[in-house]
Amino acid sequence: NDKLIGAGLLAIGSFVFTYYSIWTLVIPFVDEDHPARMLFPPQWFAIAIPVFLLAIGITGIFGFLSFVMLKSGKK
Repeated sequence: NDKLIGAGLLAIGSFVFTYYSIWTLVIPFVDEDHPARMLFPPQWFAIAIPVFLLAIGITGIFGFLSFVMLKSGKK
């Protein structure tokens, strides 16, 4: 069961990595009227999505650390 979950996560991660790599490294050099452009969102999102996820992740980490520090100070 764990191997199946691991294989699924590996497949999803590989797909996301390949899609993002093509989106950021190949699509900027493809003509604007090429049909492959319809498969990808605008280039602006290639930067905005990781920045947003990074900001959410950092906020979550520091929120968790603050919560732990406040809890340990009450003991």
